[in-house]
Amino acid sequence: MTETRTQIPETSRAPEFRLVQGALGGLRQDLFQGAFAYRPLPPLGLDGPVIRRLPARIRTKARWTPHALVVTIAFFLFAVGTGIASGNGLIVLAFAGLPALVVLLTLVRPVLAFWASLALTPFVTVLGSSGDGWPWGPTSGFAHVVVLTVVAARTRPRTAAWMWAVSAAYAFLATGFFANSTEPEAFGVLFPSALALLVVTVVQIRSQATREVTAQQTVTAVERSRRTLLEERTTIARELHDVVAHHMSVVAIQAEAAPYRVENPPPELEQAFVTIRENAVAALTELRRVLGVVRAEDYEAPDAPQPTLADLEGLVANVREAGLDVEKTVTGAVRELPQGVELSAYRIIQEALSNVLRHAPGAGAKVEVSYVLGGIGLRIVNGPARGLVKPSPGAGHGLTGMRERVTMLNGEMTAEPTEDGGFEVTAFVPVVREEVADQ
Repeated sequence: MTETRTQIPETSRAPEFRLVQGALGGLRQDLFQGAFAYRPLPPLGLDGPVIRRLPARIRTKARWTPHALVVTIAFFLFAVGTGIASGNGLIVLAFAGLPALVVLLTLVRPVLAFWASLALTPFVTVLGSSGDGWPWGPTSGFAHVVVLTVVAARTRPRTAAWMWAVSAAYAFLATGFFANSTEPEAFGVLFPSALALLVVTVVQIRSQATREVTAQQTVTAVERSRRTLLEERTTIARELHDVVAHHMSVVAIQAEAAPYRVENPPPELEQAFVTIRENAVAALTELRRVLGVVRAEDYEAPDAPQPTLADLEGLVANVREAGLDVEKTVTGAVRELPQGVELSAYRIIQEALSNVLRHAPGAGAKVEVSYVLGGIGLRIVNGPARGLVKPSPGAGHGLTGMRERVTMLNGEMTAEPTEDGGFEVTAFVPVVREEVADQ
């Protein structure tokens, strides 16, 4: 005869059973697993809201404030115990020393300290008061409240709830079975311990929420920075696409028209121009295919040509009309630079002046453009904000875009506050001689 067994799936059990099973699992995890684990209390961090405001020589010692407080409470318990205990020296030492040792144990083995406090409670009570005031005596009751508070601060709110529940169950069982009457001595420990655990739990939940919010803000700031970087790179790619596409179109048109400008050109020359045009058209097609993906669906290429440093006077006049006093200085031999360099230099100056309008209203600005042999140097400096208009908060897009443009051209850039409260942006973009000659 074959015996068949039907295995009941976990999901078919009653919700009450799963609730009880989960609760007992939490009790086992919090108060039984790793109960003897060595977990020394770490010192406070130097970045705390109070410690970071202390002088340096006091700050390192203030980190050990929780340890000093626990040791002080243990010493207080020992002193009180020796004062109220009666009997020989060994009894006095046990009555006063056991609660103090349990409190000190919370510094290295917190969960074990909780169980030790419960286990030693009847012995300390009997030694000190011959069973009066059951189940907690004056020193053991205060020690247990301290142990619950310290252990709760070192663990989590669920552990605090389990410790109080176990303590309440122990108190009522001990009172019912071993005391002559159901006197409310246990209430003198359970009520203050409940208040202490409630305060600790609220502080822990608030601290956890603050940490989560700070972490989320950090993640959001990083994501915003990355998104800003991608947006600026997309803008630069769009502009360079327009510049390069224009030049490649000119090359293709010139290569197609060149044979007609020469009377009876040799076949080799005609074939060379055909090859040039075919390669230009192929490069233009590939460029539009690759870089076209960075365009938004609603993006439209500008009808006018991209601005250059020749249009800088119009930019300065525009910001002057907006109320910004700008002084422009150009040094060196002015010459035509590669269009990508001209465009990036123009955009850097434009963004720097826009930042002055937003973040330093009422301040004057200076724009210096220096043509040197190895490239072009830019310097935009402004004074502190003046007047009644408040500066607008910035998201960092402007500086990110400027740095991306300079980095793309293998240049260098600095952006930092000045001593008088203003701001200064300097950039140098190198230009190779061959690039200038190609223009």
